[in-house]
Amino acid sequence: MFFVGGGLALLFRWQLAYPEKPLPIIGASQQYLDEGEVVTGADRMWEKIYESEQEEWLEVNMPSGVVEPAFYNMLFTMHATIMVFFVVVPILVGAFGNFLIPLMIGTRDMAFPLLNMISFWLAVLAAIIMTVGFFVPGGHAAAGWTGYAPLSSDPQWTGVDWGQNLWAISLLIQGFSSMVGSINYITTIINMRAPGMTFFRLPLVIWSLFIVAILLLLAFPVLSSALALLIFDRLAGTTFFSATAEGGGDPLLWQHLFWFFGHPEVYVLILPGMGIASELIAVFSRKPIFGYRSMVYAMISIAFLGWIVWGHHMFQSGMQPGLGSVFMTTTMLIAVPSAIKTFNWLGTMFRGSIRFTAPMLHGIAFVSMFVIGGLSGIYMANTPVDIFIHDTYYIVAHIHYVVFGGSLFAIFGGIVFWFPKMYGRYMNDVLAKIHFWLTFIAFNCTFFPMHILGVGGHMRRISNPMQYEFLQGFEGMNIFISMSAFTLGFAQLILVFNFFWSMYRGKVAEQNPWQVNTLEWEAPTPVPHGNFVQIPTVYRGPYEYSVPGEESDWISQAQPEHAPATSGD
Repeated sequence: MFFVGGGLALLFRWQLAYPEKPLPIIGASQQYLDEGEVVTGADRMWEKIYESEQEEWLEVNMPSGVVEPAFYNMLFTMHATIMVFFVVVPILVGAFGNFLIPLMIGTRDMAFPLLNMISFWLAVLAAIIMTVGFFVPGGHAAAGWTGYAPLSSDPQWTGVDWGQNLWAISLLIQGFSSMVGSINYITTIINMRAPGMTFFRLPLVIWSLFIVAILLLLAFPVLSSALALLIFDRLAGTTFFSATAEGGGDPLLWQHLFWFFGHPEVYVLILPGMGIASELIAVFSRKPIFGYRSMVYAMISIAFLGWIVWGHHMFQSGMQPGLGSVFMTTTMLIAVPSAIKTFNWLGTMFRGSIRFTAPMLHGIAFVSMFVIGGLSGIYMANTPVDIFIHDTYYIVAHIHYVVFGGSLFAIFGGIVFWFPKMYGRYMNDVLAKIHFWLTFIAFNCTFFPMHILGVGGHMRRISNPMQYEFLQGFEGMNIFISMSAFTLGFAQLILVFNFFWSMYRGKVAEQNPWQVNTLEWEAPTPVPHGNFVQIPTVYRGPYEYSVPGEESDWISQAQPEHAPATSGD
């Protein structure tokens, strides 16, 4: 799904750079478009498609390889939907959660293996249904990933029928998958910790997954309710989100329900990344995490405040100014615990014995990109500023610096870091660092200029910026962004190759190759069924690095030494 979502992004980035021009490789040549002369293999393909009596999918959505406006709407809608619900959450929360929670708390399995299986297969079913939507008549959902009514509730506005229905049904099933998984995570962390593993001896990545599970369990029922009402509107003739004379609904009801879920969902996307970054920075700085307890309380504060800021997405909706001021204040307040975490990461690295491994580079990139995304968020929290930059590319830049610059750099770092524990081999270090630097540079070249586009008034969700005279001066910048996006997309092939090549050909890893304190490295490598030969007993906190008077600069949590406990004990 990662490459499906990324591929959709590359398609609409071509359209934004070269509006109404055929795509490379599959697009028709200029001679064919002007004179009907077949010159290339793509021309022959299009000639056969046009001669066919049956209407082809490509002919409907990309005639001659040109992205149609309606197809463009589908591209950006499904890009965001797939990346949020079927890439970042399943990898960060699902994959890392299921792998790390039992190992890092010192147990053999999740509390409810059957629930785990149900959660997984519900997610697979949701992904299949979402994929089917690309091939139904009328195309897939095209109302934006936020599904604003009435675009999503009435087919006449987008021309999409069953594509939008399948979008809602798929997300409804995905919601049940997340809720079932959350119950399992919460129960496992509360009830199945190893002897001596108190809550304040938990690694920060486990704290982040615990908090995220609570968020998902409380937030997804709200979205599920909204999706059920949307399905009723579309299939049963109700008017929950339609302000018609016959009905009595309100399109703004959808916005309130969606964003009451949506803003906690933003922290679902970023909190596990914060936990992974904390692990990487502490391990490769060879220092205890600075302010362990304050890091925990900061994550709890972020999760709590995430419930009372949803209105900042709706400053343009005609909101009463006094209420807008409340949401503006709470949104700016949430920057405080985020800043605490940022300064604690910097404090951890300060005067540390830093090892610039590939995982550490990703961890530092996470912090750097999160700071940029967070600072732009403070601007957007101000109602007068947001009124201008709302629905511009400034918003696109902000969300990508948080979700890609944050979550995906954490995912990449976590993959390289825990790969030896998963497969007993290292990933190739040279390829890992090449992937990092290409990704880091291409990412910033793609998304930082979008801040400039946004301040210049460049609207998002328009298929052809050249239709607007005041945007024509941004043509060169749009081309630069698209070329950077193509580089960013193709750079991920290096990671894919490195991952699968290293599974079989990578250098064999030691039991604890990074010299880490936490319990997952007490288990055999690679991890067998049941995780541990014997359940470990925990004697200390997770970040006792460079303890004065100790021979080694790391002490396992399971080592019964006289060494002083960390502040996290």
